[in-house]
Amino acid sequence: MSQISNALEKVENSPAEVVAQYRDSLALVMPSHLQQRVGAWIRNTQGLLRRDPKLMEAAQNDVGQFIAVLMDAGRLGLEPGTEQYYLVPRWNKKKRCTEVTGVRGYQGEIELMYRAGAVSSVIVEVVYSKDHFQFRPGRDERPVHDIDWDAEDRGELRLAYAYAVMKDGATSKVVVLNKGHIAKARAKSDSANGKNPEFSPWNTDEEAMWLKTAAHRLTKWVPTSAEYLREQIRSKAVVDAEQRPEPLPANVPVPAPGTVDDDYDEGPIDAEFVED
Repeated sequence: MSQISNALEKVENSPAEVVAQYRDSLALVMPSHLQQRVGAWIRNTQGLLRRDPKLMEAAQNDVGQFIAVLMDAGRLGLEPGTEQYYLVPRWNKKKRCTEVTGVRGYQGEIELMYRAGAVSSVIVEVVYSKDHFQFRPGRDERPVHDIDWDAEDRGELRLAYAYAVMKDGATSKVVVLNKGHIAKARAKSDSANGKNPEFSPWNTDEEAMWLKTAAHRLTKWVPTSAEYLREQIRSKAVVDAEQRPEPLPANVPVPAPGTVDDDYDEGPIDAEFVED
């Protein structure tokens, strides 16, 4: 990411114009379904900057970081500035200014699962205190969640759960998170605990972040398109290694540290509420 920052120091254009300049690079990392509409993807991103002065300011403070975030969204095939992939101004202590970070949303997590092609449906829901919820691990295949849709107040957020129905009809691991699990996830989020927490989706869209946390934990049990992509890269590396004597790098490159606020994952927690 430092190379991008250095390259952009000489560019006098605004972040919106720089995004357009990186059209070919963004299209190169995008999956095929987004390459066909890369122009609309870029225009939507430029519109986000124009409508949100705080986001524009954060992007101007470090254009390289902003482009790196967009590269990550493009690589995953997700729409930035939506519930698939949030763009959040975050305070950087070292730089003493805000910069843009990316936060995958629950719709983005679900999209990655569907795109992998192994599931027929993904269920991610929150449970309020006045809902009826039952799931007995080892006895129930899927949760029972009854909601009084006539109730004006369903109470407070109580649980979040997620599971997938696979193409063969089998049910995946059922992930259930309580308030304690959600609190631990939130505590590890840089965007929720930085100098400008008011911009964090944890504060602007709390229910969506409960859903995202459950969906993210489900990806430990259900294939995602990102996982498939990594396996394809590893498989190609193995084939290439067999065809030539020189060794290949051991690790597949990953987005630069700090690009995405997704480091709060504690690993999978299933419906038995395993204590840490």
